[in-house]
Amino acid sequence: MDMYKRRVSLVAYVVLFCVLAQGAFAQQQPLKTLPELQAKISEILAKPELAPTTIGIKVVSLDNGRVLFETNAQKLLRPASNMKLYTVATALDRLSPDYRFVTSVYATTRPDSTGVVHGNLTIYGRGDPSIAARFNNGDYFKAIDDLATRIVAAGVKRVEGDLVGDESYFVGPKYGSGWEWEDLTWYYGAEVTPLTVNDNALDLFVKPAPAIGQPALITTGPPDPLLTIVNKVTTSAKGLKRELSVHRGLGENTITITGSIALDDPGYRGGIGISHPALLFVYLLRTSLAQKGVVITGKSRTTGEVQPALVTGVPVSGTNGAAPPFQHEIATFQSVPFSLIAAQTLKPSQNLYTELILRTLGKVTPPPATTSNLGRTSEALGLEAVRSFLKTAGIAPEALVLDDGSGLSRSDMVTAEASVQLLTFMSKHRYANVFRDALPIAGVDGTLRTRMKGTPAENNVRAKTGSLSSAASLGGYMTTAAGEKLAFTIMVNNYPRDFDPRSACIDPIAVLLASFAAKPE
Repeated sequence: MDMYKRRVSLVAYVVLFCVLAQGAFAQQQPLKTLPELQAKISEILAKPELAPTTIGIKVVSLDNGRVLFETNAQKLLRPASNMKLYTVATALDRLSPDYRFVTSVYATTRPDSTGVVHGNLTIYGRGDPSIAARFNNGDYFKAIDDLATRIVAAGVKRVEGDLVGDESYFVGPKYGSGWEWEDLTWYYGAEVTPLTVNDNALDLFVKPAPAIGQPALITTGPPDPLLTIVNKVTTSAKGLKRELSVHRGLGENTITITGSIALDDPGYRGGIGISHPALLFVYLLRTSLAQKGVVITGKSRTTGEVQPALVTGVPVSGTNGAAPPFQHEIATFQSVPFSLIAAQTLKPSQNLYTELILRTLGKVTPPPATTSNLGRTSEALGLEAVRSFLKTAGIAPEALVLDDGSGLSRSDMVTAEASVQLLTFMSKHRYANVFRDALPIAGVDGTLRTRMKGTPAENNVRAKTGSLSSAASLGGYMTTAAGEKLAFTIMVNNYPRDFDPRSACIDPIAVLLASFAAKPE
């Protein structure tokens, strides 16, 4: 999800503004000439509240290439989650919509005639995002249970060794470059590991106790045996404002929750990142195997968090997911096709998935092995793959500063020109429909489901949103009232904390473009 941190008072203001604004949008008269459209957009940009901001916009016709509007299109601006367009487009081109992530189960020996594995059972992850409730109708356990069923079907009844989660497929830190520590407590700053489960996050539920003064009721979904919750939340009188603070230290599996929640509060739900998610994967799998009658005599543990490549300078590319040495593959789990993962990445703006895709690009399609690749992380190699693809799209290297794959880094910068070039290139790509269908639809789904309802943009604009504390963006496709197909990007940077650029300019401009009634020239 986008990373914009909204205050409760701001949410109420925005909801009211959007209701009023959508009524105004609905009454908007169609614009019949290009100068009229340009004047209306300029009028929006001239609002006094936008004076402190930096805004980059470019709008291009996909029918004839004409530029309908642009301002500051060559300026480098923070794209926020619009960065995901670059990563997913690269992956569609280099991996294809049919690509599937594979998780393998290896053993030092095959099960004997009685079903005994003499040695460890190792789960080797390759960055599959789909072992998650999101892909299984909200069921936290289904994908893990499916993997356990495959292990049992391979004849395993007993493991005379440890259950091991192998994280060695990716090389490098578990967080993206440029991420800020405040983000890392939450689901949108979840650790990036090749063995993931349920988005490497937990749903956190806080509900009032039955009586004032009692500790609140705090649970997680799914339950996490590795997590310690320090509950310092009390139940307050009816009608009082909820006050909650959540803290998790880096690398820790202890969360401290303080504050109060009113007796009549319906409850709080949020997403928190977890530390060492691969170990939770192993614990959940062990539980599922036990329920199916499989006995494991050894420990539950992980291995391979940091490869020697980071220290010794050994090239990090070349294995491309090969089995650990001297292992027998006894079961595999394949993800859904990448086309579905792309949609579940772009529509909800899922950071972890994007970073897994980026690192997979670094493993599956790395640049040729050279001395300059020695010791490079999977993230760095993935970014190199993105840059290589963008060159084929005709995008100048100086139009981009790539720091991570998801846009959570405040160091990412792109130009509106580059984003429209990418969108134009992808509109003609062999997988153009897959790319377009993966984008949120205004008023319908994803991060645009509540925006631009009741306007010409509803069920028309298909675009990626982006939100940080000081950056907001929208980039994608639409069709005008006259049937002209457009590619557009709007980026707003450096605005005051309590200002909402979406309702002030981004959505109004998108609605103006959708209502443009002039015939293509």
